[in-house]
Amino acid sequence: MRRIAVHPVFLVAVLLVMTGAAQAMDLQGHRGARGLSPENTLPAFAQALSIGVTTLELDTAVTRDGVVVVSHDATLNPDITRGPDGQWLDRSDIAIHDLTFAQLQQYDVGRIRPRSSYALRFPTQQAVDGTRMPQLTEVFALARRAGNNAVRFNIETKISPEQPQLTLSPAEFARALIALVRAEKLESRVTIQSFDWRTLQVVQQEAPWIATVYLSAQQSWQDNIRRGEISSPWTADFHVSRHGGSVPRMVKAAGGAVWSPYFGDVTRETVREAQQAGLKVVVWTVNEPGDITRMIDYGVDGIISDYPDRLRHVAAELGLPLPPATPVTP
Repeated sequence: MRRIAVHPVFLVAVLLVMTGAAQAMDLQGHRGARGLSPENTLPAFAQALSIGVTTLELDTAVTRDGVVVVSHDATLNPDITRGPDGQWLDRSDIAIHDLTFAQLQQYDVGRIRPRSSYALRFPTQQAVDGTRMPQLTEVFALARRAGNNAVRFNIETKISPEQPQLTLSPAEFARALIALVRAEKLESRVTIQSFDWRTLQVVQQEAPWIATVYLSAQQSWQDNIRRGEISSPWTADFHVSRHGGSVPRMVKAAGGAVWSPYFGDVTRETVREAQQAGLKVVVWTVNEPGDITRMIDYGVDGIISDYPDRLRHVAAELGLPLPPATPVTP
């Protein structure tokens, strides 16, 4: 008998239809659209909105004069930053919190340093020279300008218990973000996420109407869970050893609404366990179509991707509802 090859996307689509699971997926553009435009910049967020995403995922820092800005790092990253002289930075210890917003605007973050390992990872990213690090309020304004009153904002506090000198304290950082979200009247469209769960505890205590997202990673290159140890400085006095070895149970005990693990750490069973505990599961950072399909097959609630165009394409192939595209220029 002749064997007929069936594409795995087709199989997943059939399964979703048969089980009635073809529901809305939270399509999140990572740092806007890092694979396509300079990360965490207005061009990247404009591209994500133009493609059509449910959520803009981004990271924040706070300047010396109290301005909440969008940056993945607490310090200026020499792989993406050129100084006022147009030259690439040769140091990585310039803390954003030590600069005023006016000083920060002298730096260009519109291009990856050529021939760097970072550039090799994102060969399709299109440079936009002259791009500056935006204020968080500018991202909100961009979405309004796009006429998109539904897109959500998944905002990370970039803070580390191992480098406290680089940022505000957890409580001060969380309060700065809460105050801004409240001033913008966006509480219902914002989630606050972090690997440093101390900031999330402050949000839950002082702004319980803002949902919290507990980021986790258990990899050699990043590990805030510290499964092999008796405690972790990242997880606010919670530790997996005291919750039966289960990260979802740990997140639930901490009061989270969403568990956001690295996609390589999850299984179908852990996704199910988290959802049965009442948590949503949003995985990061999923870029390859096969991995996107597998995560959807696992039943995750959302996917964060550097390539929202790929994410949207796979979701469309599987017949999932798609958010509207709202084209806008930065």
